[in-house]
Amino acid sequence: MNPTLRRVLHQLRAAWMLLAVCVILAIASPVFATSANLLNVALATSVTALLAAGQTFVIILAEIDLSVGAILGFSAAITAMVLRHHSTITGIVVGLAVGAAAGLVNGLLVTKTRMPSFIATLATLSILSGLALQLTQGNPVSVTDYNFQNIGQARIAGIPTPVWIMIVVFVIFGILLARTRFGRYAYATGDNAEAAKLSGISVDRVKILAFVISGALAALAGFIVTARLSTAEPTAGTGLELEAIAAVIIGGTSLAGGRGDLLGTIVGALILGVIDNGMNLLNVNPFLQDVVKGVVILFAVLLDRNADVIRGWIRRKPPAPSATDGSNVPALVSS
Repeated sequence: MNPTLRRVLHQLRAAWMLLAVCVILAIASPVFATSANLLNVALATSVTALLAAGQTFVIILAEIDLSVGAILGFSAAITAMVLRHHSTITGIVVGLAVGAAAGLVNGLLVTKTRMPSFIATLATLSILSGLALQLTQGNPVSVTDYNFQNIGQARIAGIPTPVWIMIVVFVIFGILLARTRFGRYAYATGDNAEAAKLSGISVDRVKILAFVISGALAALAGFIVTARLSTAEPTAGTGLELEAIAAVIIGGTSLAGGRGDLLGTIVGALILGVIDNGMNLLNVNPFLQDVVKGVVILFAVLLDRNADVIRGWIRRKPPAPSATDGSNVPALVSS
């Protein structure tokens, strides 16, 4: 099958899944389809979507970044501390620099020490979580900077600012992934790193840049969480890395690398956000909500891994009549 057509089919699969979930919830709860509720879904999804956007770059390279939640909390804590004595711009720049630096460390560990990304980012997750708790002594850091609070609380044309940030990020980084040389190198590296290296691609540089993007977008997600709450919680990102990875997988990005896109990722993040919102509207037991999301993830991976088999079942033709079938035996004419 043509690679472009295959990619479109993957995107449509996630989109149809989102549409199906929305239709079911709209029937089950009249509140779901209201504009106010849909904006709440988009707002709640924005943080996971930003984390998932960065994670997409990493997973396309057949790597993984478990530290994005810790980067979110660590960069948010440092940003809040800087904002106490400096301007909004300074706080934002420092926060983004901290996130990018954490991603750079991850990239160097993976490329220069040949450490598996799972182990490297698991270690940095623990380190950054501990540093955030040490810096804050486990206490939230309040933010009183009005301009910074607007990042999470203001509205532009009636739409929350975090939603606009999410849209802009997906447009810019979607173009970076789909239309630039770096994007082509990322797909080639994820598909076959050795072949990419032999063709002259700097595989290490591509991987390092992907981890830097992941770290910077995690810091940006931290800005939204902090601005919405007017408080930086050192543990704010705990567990969000798993939500981000789930969104990427549901969106059709392959853990084996070489396939995926940000359009599928944002659809995957919206699916998780819609499910969370719908279960809250329907008063589903909180203990069962994770069970439902786990089933959705398993279903998405099942479709991804067995798409060819499922298509074969659908297209399977009925068996041709056998030669011994009486209907095919010519009639004997008596003389």
